[in-house]
Amino acid sequence: MRVAIVIALLVAGGLAAQTTATIQAQGTATVSAAPDQAQISISVITDGATAQAATQANATLSTAVQNALKALNPAPMIQTVGYSVYPRYTSQGQAVAGYTASNTIQATSIDLSSTGNLIDTASQAGANSVGGLTFSLQNPEPLKQQALTLAAKQARAHADAIAAGLGGKTGAVVSAVEGSAYTPVVPGVAAGAATTPIQTGQVSVTANVTITFQLTQ
Repeated sequence: MRVAIVIALLVAGGLAAQTTATIQAQGTATVSAAPDQAQISISVITDGATAQAATQANATLSTAVQNALKALNPAPMIQTVGYSVYPRYTSQGQAVAGYTASNTIQATSIDLSSTGNLIDTASQAGANSVGGLTFSLQNPEPLKQQALTLAAKQARAHADAIAAGLGGKTGAVVSAVEGSAYTPVVPGVAAGAATTPIQTGQVSVTANVTITFQLTQ
C-alpha cells in the first residue's frame, strides 16, 4: 500500500509539472462600407365580398405593380415572400363581412440611386404597403474577414500587455473563438414627395475574437 501511495504522488507531481499557465484576451473591431444593394418589401392588399373576388382583384393589381417595376431600367429582382387570403369579420365578430387578399414581394436593386424611384413607382402602380427598406452588401464576407483580422490583432495586443504586467510573454495560441454581427442599414421611408429622398448610409460588420495564449517567462 505504501508503494502505491508513493507512485500516486509521483504521477500527481508529474501532472503538476506539465501544467501551463495561460492568458485569455478579447478583441473587438467594427468595419464599415458603403452598401451595394437595396431591398424593399412591397405589398398589394385588396378586399372582396368573396375570397375569389379578393384574390382576383389582388392578382390584377399585383400584376400591374410588378410590371411597372420590371419596366424600370435597371429592373429590380422580384421575389414573392408572402401571400395570404383571410376573412374579415363584422364588428361583433360573429359574421364574415368579406375577405382580404395580401401579396407581398421583395424587390432587390443594385442601383441605389434609383431606390426612391422604385418606391414611387410601386406606390403609383397601386401598392398600398411599401416598407422594410434595407441597404446591405451582396457579399459581406470580405468585410467580416477584415473585422476578424483587426479583432485578433487587438486580442493579441491585450494579451501581450497582460503578460508584460505579469512579468512574462505570450507564447503559442491555445485556442481562438470568433463571433461576428452584420448590421445592414434600415432607413426610414417617407413616400409622398415628388421623388422619395433616400440616404443609404453605411453597413457595418462587428467581429469579436477570444484567444487563449500560453504564458511564458
